[in-house]
Amino acid sequence: MRKVLNAIYVMVFALLMVGCGAEQAVKKGDKFWAVGEYFDAAEQYKKAYTQTPNKERTTRGQRAKKLAECYRHLNQTNKAISAYNNVVRYKQADSLTHFYLGQLYMRNGNYKEAAKQYTVAIDSLRAYGDSLHLQLAKVGLESAQKAPQWKKEGSAYTIKKMDLFNSRRDDYSPMLAGDSNDQLFFTSTRNQAQGDELNGITGTKNADIFFSQKDEKGKWGKPQVIASELNSVYDEGACCFSPDGKTMYLTQCVTDPNYPRYAKIMVSNRSDASWSKPKELVIAHDTLSSFAHPAVSPDGEWLYFVSDMPGGMGGLDIWRCRILNNGNDIGYAENAGEKINTPGDEMFPTFRPNGDLYFSSNGHPGLGGLDIYFIPAKSQHPTPTIQHPGFPLNSQADDFGMTFEGKLNQGFFCSNRGDLRGFDHIYSFYNPEIIQTVKGWVYEQDGYELTAAQVYMVGNDGTNLKLSVRSDGSFTQEITPGVDYVILGTCKGYLNHQEQIRVEPSKKSEEHVLQFPLANISAPVLIENIFYDFNKATLRPESQKALDELVQLLNENPNVTIELSAHTDSRGSDAYNEQLSQRRAESVVAYLIAHGIAADRLTPKGYGETAPKRIKKRVAEKYEFLKEGDVLTEEFIAALPEELQEQCHQMNRRTEFKVLRTTYGMFDKAGKLIQSPATTPQAKD
Repeated sequence: MRKVLNAIYVMVFALLMVGCGAEQAVKKGDKFWAVGEYFDAAEQYKKAYTQTPNKERTTRGQRAKKLAECYRHLNQTNKAISAYNNVVRYKQADSLTHFYLGQLYMRNGNYKEAAKQYTVAIDSLRAYGDSLHLQLAKVGLESAQKAPQWKKEGSAYTIKKMDLFNSRRDDYSPMLAGDSNDQLFFTSTRNQAQGDELNGITGTKNADIFFSQKDEKGKWGKPQVIASELNSVYDEGACCFSPDGKTMYLTQCVTDPNYPRYAKIMVSNRSDASWSKPKELVIAHDTLSSFAHPAVSPDGEWLYFVSDMPGGMGGLDIWRCRILNNGNDIGYAENAGEKINTPGDEMFPTFRPNGDLYFSSNGHPGLGGLDIYFIPAKSQHPTPTIQHPGFPLNSQADDFGMTFEGKLNQGFFCSNRGDLRGFDHIYSFYNPEIIQTVKGWVYEQDGYELTAAQVYMVGNDGTNLKLSVRSDGSFTQEITPGVDYVILGTCKGYLNHQEQIRVEPSKKSEEHVLQFPLANISAPVLIENIFYDFNKATLRPESQKALDELVQLLNENPNVTIELSAHTDSRGSDAYNEQLSQRRAESVVAYLIAHGIAADRLTPKGYGETAPKRIKKRVAEKYEFLKEGDVLTEEFIAALPEELQEQCHQMNRRTEFKVLRTTYGMFDKAGKLIQSPATTPQAKD
């Protein structure tokens, strides 16, 4: 009898201890849940659920609901479905249980079951008066009913999982950078990320930004750690760049064990090849809202971002604010509007270089999870038209984080499709659009790229654009076949240069390259390919192309007067060389006058051998025996090996021009302004 009683006492004590352990686990889980650490909370709720006896149906159902919420936030779809079904089984379902089950079955691709759950949810939410979730449930039901057909129809997109970039953890938010799109930055929680602690939200390491470099053969290299203060032991990721590539905007989440994590947007600047330690970009003095997922518009004027700040449509919304003071300040934040934002979540805005705005949402009709949507640039204001790219770019899982390779509809995005753990991975995408583009290079004539240049493009279809150049002096712009374009390259301190282009319809994408050499108004400019008969001033026919280009340049800059100079080498007498060069300069001036240039804009000058050529950096790069600053005097040439001397004599035999005035024709004899200076076109930003 005593043994029996002892056994009963042991069993009762064990049950009490189990119950105590379950309660403790729930308390720990609630603490983790309060600060958004869903992974740690799920471990505690699972422990509590398994220790709760089956006969305690109400308690078991309540703990299943806590567990289900964690799995839903962790994107562990199958586990979340199982847990929510336990909530229903134990009769603890509320007005949102079937709504969340509908979302989860959508993510699983089980559209038939999702429709059933949404139908039940609509009745429950309508009775409860929850208008926001009711609206989302109606959109969900529409999606469940139409998704099978959308998936069947497909699209022209092809996608491929990029194993080179991916790890066994999260890899997401790819962003192409570099003048040739030869760098890929992305976010990852892989083992190489900084810090040793695991994130209580995800159960992985805190995210860092990594990058991959494309080599000269177009092959991507293995992802690398960024060797600077850009990353920390906290979460960094979801970055974007200013148009000139010198400023990075990124998201950072700082860990605090006692408070929820609020994301904030940070700014890092590039010095040479290194990124500075990020500083916070204060968007609003709101310590209870998150600010994340920055995106800069192609013109560099606007910063788009995601926030749950007051004044939104519900959930996470896309907002924007104007960028001021070269990126060091921002203007007032404004909501992107109800056409884009919904009671659900709108996230990960990004821009295609042509101005199309891409973002992801679970509040618009789609295939499940976050779907990618876009708004063509021409329809963004005042009433945006939202388009869905279809399957396979979108799937039943989360799809987001687009980045584009130049003007083509190709690049990278990320998705957690097919990953039972809910981890995101990077994919490539390609849509065979036929796109015609013009790529231009703006540089100093006989010099280097002009990074401060502005380019104006006007078309007879109403196109009126102002374009900035990249750090290599280049720009790229999509053009429409059959349209006549005039493109003007400008830069302070330089003469303008104009090109015209018209392309015909084509069956393939093509890039049309134009050169914009700008003449410096404060230094002599070499006129290449001017040829004379031997020992004469007669211009040879081969010179016509270069001279016609000079005529065009003077017509494009009508307020300029120039000195047209000719130079000889040092062989021959000083007097003969001076006379020959003067006659040659006069021959060029005569050609220009004959082709419509006013004589009083032109001053011929023969320098003979008195002004030997001074070598510029770009010329020095072509000749190993010369360096920048060398002057090709008779003594300098005589000291060179005989086989190199003729090359120097050829460089001394040249025709140049330099700007004398930039106000020709602007004033009358009394000094009054009669004509405004020729200006660049007034373009729409």
